[in-house]
This record gives sequence, C-alpha cells and structure tokens, in this order.
Amino acid sequence: MPPLDLTKYFVVGISSSALFDLRAEDEIYRTQGLKAYSEYQIAHEHRVLTPGTGFPLVQAILSLNGADTAKRRVIVLVMSKNNADTSLRVSNSIRHYGIDVGRGAYTSGASLAPYLKAFSVDLFLSASQEDVQDATNAGFAAGLIYPYQSASGEIEEGLRIAFDGDAVLFSDDSEKVFQEKGLSAFLQHEKDHANEPLADGPFAKLFRTLAALQRQGDQGEKTLIRTALVTARNSPADERVIRTLRAWRVRVDEVFFMGGAEKAPVLEAFRPHIFFDDQDVHCLPASGVVPTARVFTPAQSAKQTTFSFEAAQTSSTSDEVEIVLNEKKPVAGIPAIIIPIREATYTKSS
Repeated sequence: MPPLDLTKYFVVGISSSALFDLRAEDEIYRTQGLKAYSEYQIAHEHRVLTPGTGFPLVQAILSLNGADTAKRRVIVLVMSKNNADTSLRVSNSIRHYGIDVGRGAYTSGASLAPYLKAFSVDLFLSASQEDVQDATNAGFAAGLIYPYQSASGEIEEGLRIAFDGDAVLFSDDSEKVFQEKGLSAFLQHEKDHANEPLADGPFAKLFRTLAALQRQGDQGEKTLIRTALVTARNSPADERVIRTLRAWRVRVDEVFFMGGAEKAPVLEAFRPHIFFDDQDVHCLPASGVVPTARVFTPAQSAKQTTFSFEAAQTSSTSDEVEIVLNEKKPVAGIPAIIIPIREATYTKSS
C-alpha cells in the first residue's frame, strides 16, 4: 500500500487543549511546575478528559467523511507541545469517545509551526495564543479557540459555520476606511464602490470551497454544510457585499447585516459549530453562546487575554519551566483561518 498522500485531504491540526478541557491540568502546570503536571497526567492517564471547545467542531468535520472510508475527505490530528509520555491520556480519551483522530504530533516543547507543513495542515486550532500566532506568521490558517461549554444535543446534524465579513471573508480595505475616516466616510465609500467586488479576505478560498460542496449537494447528494455571514455592516454598505458574493458565485444560507448590533443573539439562534471573527470585542460575547475562534494578522500579536489555558509546553527534561508571555497590542486585523473541505481527489492549490 502506498503512503497516504495528505495533500489530497483537508487536514485539521488541533491542540489537545482545544480538543479537550485541560484548564485544571494547566493550573497544575503553572502553579506546581512541569514535573507535577507530568506526574498528574501519567497517574490519571486512564481518566477520560472532558470535551473542549473544539470537540463538536471536530465531530462535525469528521462527519463529512461518511461511512465509506474510500470517500474520506478530511483528516484530523492532535498537535501538541506535550511529550509522548504525557500523551496517553489524550489518546485514551480519543478512543473513549470513538472519534477518528488516530494521528498525533507531540513535540516536547518545540514549536509546532514547522510541522504544519510536514502534515500538510489546512487549519490549525489551539488554545495557545503563542502557537496560533506562530502558525499565522508561518503562513498557515490558524485560530485561537475561546473557552466554551457546550450543552448536550444543542448542535444539529451537519457542519454549521458562521463568518464575520470585513477582514474575514473580505479584505480589510473597507474596514481601514472606517477606522481612519469614520462611519459616514465608510458608508459613502461603499455606496460609491457598490458595483466593485470586495477583494478576497483570508476566508474567501474557504467560502468558495464550501459553496462548491453545497452545489454538489444540490445535484442530489445530501447537503451537510450550512453557512452564515454575520457582519456589522448595514444599508447602504450591504449592497457591495451582496454583489461581491454574486460575483464569487457562492451560496450563503443566511446573512445578517447587524448595523453595529451585538452578534451573539443571532449566533445563538444560528447555532454554529464555530464562529470566526477577527476582533476580541465580538469574540468574547459570542463565545458565551457558541464555539468561537479568533485569528490574528501575520507578524503581529494580539494582547494576551485572561483565558489562556494551554497545557504543558515543554519536555520533561527539567523540573520546571516558566512561560513568559509578552504584552501585546490588540489587533483587529485580517484573520487567517481557512477550511477548504475537499473531496479526496481535490488537489491543494498554493
């Protein structure tokens, strides 16, 4: 049998701290050190971990594979700075829940970014801001998972994804007009350029891929993907968005022009497996009602928020390692999460 060609699949790399709830374990690491953390994980390696924010998303993405392994579309692997000795608890928990995540990369504290290319990763999700920023800087799609406690049975069948607009699906060119000149200038600018499609944002490629899969469903296959655009825009800035999507020839199932109103209530009604936004001011309230991920601009860093709970990030060669995070400025920049779900025969483009 020839080696598996990962370039023909949509590959999701997810950290153990995004897949499972490791906040208690992280507290042991931060307060008692690496040795105590490692001993705790080994002593409890047969105690099943609680699903984390990214768990329902992984389930939904894997459901696109269906029962026929010959038509597998996606591959999910765990990527973690833990070491092999402490990885068994994660592996045992994966087997307990019966999810198809059989591959793993454990680097004993080394950066994960170089291995994203090695595994042909399309999307990397983590609860570590440092790892997400490193991945983004390296040119990979990466998102910071916010803590979220899901309720049993709240997610419907299939994959449901919600997106922000400017600086997510579309470029941040128009957003810069708003930031530099204010709302009135922004609205006039969008009215004047209503017939000019917005430039691609980091999610444009993903959105087109999802639209292709939806068209495939229109031809007889059951549609398992539903999308929503939740944007702060309102009339007259809505026309340019509609014309852009029309020019892209993509399908959007639900669109909400919020006009500055809070997004969380609409997201709670849509109930996505994940909501992608580039600003903490939107991500924080959204994360109270739906799974949420934030993305950062390459080569820049966002201010570390109080919810960081990445588990041990170094090898067990020393008793204790202190993690120091630099103070960083908030970023309302271009996100970098792309989820190009493809058929197994799909060839990745650059």
